[in-house]
Amino acid sequence: MAGLHPQVEALVGAAALQPTEDPDQLAAMRADYVETAIRLGGALEAVDRVEDVVIGRGDGADLRAPGLAARAYWPKTVEPVGALVWLHGGGWCIGDLDGFDRVCRSLSNAAGAIVVSVDYRLAPEHPYPAAVEDATLAVDWATGHGAGQLGFDAARVAIGGDSAGGNLAAVAARHRRGALRAQVLVYPALDPAMDGASHREFGAVPMLTTEALEFCWRTYLGAAGDRSAPDAAPLQADDLAGVAPAYIAVAGHDVLRDDGIAYAAALERAGVPVTLRRYEDMPHGFLRWGGVVDRARELIAELGDHARSALRA
Repeated sequence: MAGLHPQVEALVGAAALQPTEDPDQLAAMRADYVETAIRLGGALEAVDRVEDVVIGRGDGADLRAPGLAARAYWPKTVEPVGALVWLHGGGWCIGDLDGFDRVCRSLSNAAGAIVVSVDYRLAPEHPYPAAVEDATLAVDWATGHGAGQLGFDAARVAIGGDSAGGNLAAVAARHRRGALRAQVLVYPALDPAMDGASHREFGAVPMLTTEALEFCWRTYLGAAGDRSAPDAAPLQADDLAGVAPAYIAVAGHDVLRDDGIAYAAALERAGVPVTLRRYEDMPHGFLRWGGVVDRARELIAELGDHARSALRA
């Protein structure tokens, strides 16, 4: 495909989402997502330590919703400057802690921060707004009890995520403005209308087709879900003033490219400081390919630099 970096030309079909109503096929896609992370993510980066934790839902919570699983990573050889809450991608219907283990290890070292990877509930078993509730709960925990439990300053917390996780991070940042130092969003999915020029240009790119993205939105929101609600579609939000400063990375060969660009513009209009970074020769999903794609490691380094600077400020 013209314009793609040579290192990713053979990888654009890796772990591609496919529309399905078959639970077995969905389970297979979830398993493949983890396998791809292992195959393309490279060797495990050493960190100081890793700890699985459970975020309690508090008094009055729905007893049918168990505690929220998460995994914390401490950076190697440095005192953490704070914490980065990370929400993984996967179209709100796939992805888990193991599939982002390599990314979060690298992020922890790059940021010099404790990374808290959140295993939020997935659709269709848990449709919208379950994942939004989990993302907001994770921020509340990190800026409260979790800071004491893991040993970081509750006033030094940032949030981030890729793709669907970028959507959730943006929503949580809007819910908890003033509580976060930064939001770092990687090719976020922000507009279920899917009418940007990038859909016309890259809608058939195998890594994430427009058809597959529509499946993800439909699985997450339901066939009759409100696609204009700001908690589902952050680009529809008209109250962005005061949210955390943002770093937004977009991939040039991605149907979601224009979502991130448009959101950067919306934040700037609201007076929010924004850094927009375009990886023009990359497709969707390249963050997890650090074992074989140099620019994935470049992106990790930039995310880390931005988060570290924000947490130190």
